[in-house]
Amino acid sequence: MSRPVPVPTSLSEPFWEAARSGDLVIPYCPSCDLRFFVPEPACPGCMSRDWRYVPSAGRGTVYSMTVVHRAPGPGFDTPFALAVIDLDDGATLLSHVDVGDPDDVAIGMRVRVDFRPFTDEITLPYFVPDTRPERPTTE
Repeated sequence: MSRPVPVPTSLSEPFWEAARSGDLVIPYCPSCDLRFFVPEPACPGCMSRDWRYVPSAGRGTVYSMTVVHRAPGPGFDTPFALAVIDLDDGATLLSHVDVGDPDDVAIGMRVRVDFRPFTDEITLPYFVPDTRPERPTTE
């Protein structure tokens, strides 16, 4: 038996379409300036239905993580690292982090998105170590 395939909904289809193109997008509410994930019918900050997807640079920091040793269902290879990622541009999302050995994932680790085809229609965002240097800030 293989791993379950995500089923896009009317709310999530733009996310999956962008992922197929190698882009990460996240919901953004211009009414309250909140970036959030997962997509909801209304903004969780102000309940506005006037939100849209915006591009994300896909870089962030591991906020919390766990190593999963017991598969949540058929088709999952264990162990794997599952982490809450604080994106630099404002949202938080849950994702796999692939560093080879899942025990090497650490809170505070810098990561970047890495897209991997899962089926012909679905491309999954994983996160990997971000080894690119930080851009210096100018004042």
